[in-house]
Amino acid sequence: MIATTTTATATTSTRGQLLEMILEPDTAFDQPVSDIAPLQLRAAQELFEKRREQIPLLKRRAEEAGIDRIKSLQDIVPLLFAHTVYKSYPPSFVEQGRWDRMLTWLNTLSVDDVSTVNVEGVKDVDDWIARLWEAGHMVLATSGSTGKCSFLNHTRGDSEMKKRHFRGAVGWPFVRPGGDRAVFWLGPMKGPNSACEAATFNAANWGRPGSVFALTDAPLKIADVSRMAAMRKRMAEGSAGPQEIADFEQEAKRKAIEGREAMLGLADKILDHRHEPLMISGMWAQYMMLIARARERGIGDGEFHPQCIVNAGGGVKGIALPDDYKEQVERFFGKVIRPAAYGMTELAQVMPRCEAGRYHRAPGLIWLVLDRDGERVLTAEDGEDGIVEGRFAFLDLLYEGRWGGVITGDKVTVDFKPRCACGRTGPTLFDNITRFAQVGEDDHIGCAGTIDGYIRGEIGA
Repeated sequence: MIATTTTATATTSTRGQLLEMILEPDTAFDQPVSDIAPLQLRAAQELFEKRREQIPLLKRRAEEAGIDRIKSLQDIVPLLFAHTVYKSYPPSFVEQGRWDRMLTWLNTLSVDDVSTVNVEGVKDVDDWIARLWEAGHMVLATSGSTGKCSFLNHTRGDSEMKKRHFRGAVGWPFVRPGGDRAVFWLGPMKGPNSACEAATFNAANWGRPGSVFALTDAPLKIADVSRMAAMRKRMAEGSAGPQEIADFEQEAKRKAIEGREAMLGLADKILDHRHEPLMISGMWAQYMMLIARARERGIGDGEFHPQCIVNAGGGVKGIALPDDYKEQVERFFGKVIRPAAYGMTELAQVMPRCEAGRYHRAPGLIWLVLDRDGERVLTAEDGEDGIVEGRFAFLDLLYEGRWGGVITGDKVTVDFKPRCACGRTGPTLFDNITRFAQVGEDDHIGCAGTIDGYIRGEIGA
């Protein structure tokens, strides 16, 4: 039986009812497919009816595919956008400071009109994003590992709904937020980036007033991140000049020194608070630096409060770490709470990992596991014993600022069996997520070229 919260009323839309269920996370992440699937299709149709009149690209995709009503998951597939669409603008728009043209491009992917945002005097991409935020368009940018960022529009309401979702999902099923912890974020907390956004959500949901600490108070600059990523790409390709490389390496060395000093200062704060419940989020290499600092202070393994929450991951590319770095970190923190979640910039509703090591979905998130080309929905019959490997796609019902249907570059393994090993119902994802293509490689998604071509036509590029 579907359990709804007391905030849902008879007049609430199906989409609204599904999103409200996150207020009771133990119920939300334990829903039989037979109960949720028909509601998700009904909610998808509700959202599609609204968005196709607001987003020309979605309407065009629907007309070309002959979709006027969503009756099955396969009907959603032609309506999904390839994740690359959010960086489909011509690079010359940014390089030449054509911020008005960037608005025209962003408008093709947004619900609300962004074309009237004042871009007079905009100096760089960070300035452009700031103008959008001032106008209520909470654009998030990816780090741009290839030197080209994705830009995804949100509303202020989207941000509040995402924060509410994080409150129900982050830490589940082990612990719930109480607003009484010291929170340590081993990175910047300010900036138009999904990691920074997550940091602010955790601070708001978990943090004790006056006890929220970040690696730096300086905002993350998208222009700096993009420039450094583009330079690394040019160096790998052999197209960077000697002086450019020398300048880049000097700047990288300076930033590394500053980062190490900041990390040592934050490490001391963490160690000083280790006997109380904390929330700590960082990367593996940073935790190895924390261990080294602890050893300098004579602090051994297992001295942290057992109710500490420790989130770990990433940060190992190009860094020499011992083979057992994960085991060292686990021994150092000891018996603490180690939740995890699967998410991405394009996704509002993160998927927490249960005690059995599987990722679960909230009712407001529709999963679609597709073939490699991103054209056909795979079902339990396509695998063995209900387990299927494919391309992850989704329709996130939360967004008001844009269409929430995306085909990702992630290869996932889904278990369609009706019950997880943790005892909860619903499909689950294995914790073995990889990419179909590595950085710099082309990842063929069937709809990508068509969508990009349509957008170029719309913006006259």
